[in-house]
Amino acid sequence: MDFKLTDEQEMIRDAAREFAQNEIAPIAAAFDASGEFPADTIRKAGELGFMGIEVPEEYGGAALDTIGYALLMEEISAADAAHGTIVSVNNSLFGTPFLEFGNQWQKETFLTPVASGQVNGAYALTESHSGSDAAAMRSRAQLSSDSSHYVINAKKAWITSGSVARYIVIFARTDNGQEKPAISAFVIDTQVPGFHTGKAEPKLGIRASATCEIELVDYKCPVENRLGDEGQGFRIAMTVLDTGRIGIAAQALGIARAAYEAAIEYSRERKAFGSAIGSFQAIQGKIADMKMRIEASRLLIMQAAWSKMEYKKTGAKNTLNGSLAKLFASETAMFVTHQALQIHGGMGYSKELPLERYFRDAKITEIYEGTSEIQRMVIGRLETGLR
Repeated sequence: MDFKLTDEQEMIRDAAREFAQNEIAPIAAAFDASGEFPADTIRKAGELGFMGIEVPEEYGGAALDTIGYALLMEEISAADAAHGTIVSVNNSLFGTPFLEFGNQWQKETFLTPVASGQVNGAYALTESHSGSDAAAMRSRAQLSSDSSHYVINAKKAWITSGSVARYIVIFARTDNGQEKPAISAFVIDTQVPGFHTGKAEPKLGIRASATCEIELVDYKCPVENRLGDEGQGFRIAMTVLDTGRIGIAAQALGIARAAYEAAIEYSRERKAFGSAIGSFQAIQGKIADMKMRIEASRLLIMQAAWSKMEYKKTGAKNTLNGSLAKLFASETAMFVTHQALQIHGGMGYSKELPLERYFRDAKITEIYEGTSEIQRMVIGRLETGLR
């Protein structure tokens, strides 16, 4: 078993780290406070190829692998999880449907401008009443009488980059009243009449990631904008989430690593009772537990990324590995940020340090792209074979 990264993987990791620490980290607190979308740094990230890591070069991407993507997500998120979320959406949630189900025209028309950083993409699955139960969505797409387009009426919630995206992959029912819901996937252009943005979400963390409601009212979507076959949308959505969970696991790892590094530095510098607090057994125990979980998370993420690359050759699913990595890494992020805040004491609670931001940002990794409860259910069902 070889744990050594390839030259290309090391290159993307180092480039992402340099960019994140020099360009993103200095502005992260200000954008967290304002909630403003960081358009300039996201544009620069696109110019560096960070918005289409696994996308072939002919479609504007970097043509790297899933391990490279996980390394990128860790480095960006260690500087700022909000930037990490935006990068994740463009790469995984928007990019994957085209890589797995899109035709050449769709890739050239919609994927290329997003992967090359010219515009932003988004992914619209969640509705206010259907989060984990995606099949319960109410959005509908009705095929026109001449079969040239669909008329979509939809209202989606918690859409990252929804207010800044040019193109959005959206899911809607096409069952026409059938008892069993048939869901289809479409790509929409937000500059076409019928698209509207709703309220921005006043979030606890990842505040700069432009999360909002979107609504489509009698939106005319050309048939050629449908991704995959009619009724294939649920499969597309689940395939996307299998991939996306690897990125969110890496985001959680980045948050945890940043908090851990801050705790190490503080435990060396802070003196109490005549000694550095890092010499106290209580603090050393916290450090050991944090380090153990971080390294275990990294191994699960690398396993999930590697197995996705291997399974792609056979067409097998990578659901189990993605869920294991996402569940463990997200709960590690919450554990580590909590312990790091405890080590910092009152200073950890202050906005003068980034630790309280890490703590707030960590929570979302246990919720989006499948809650911890859903991950446990997925793992349990796959292991027992029972539903």
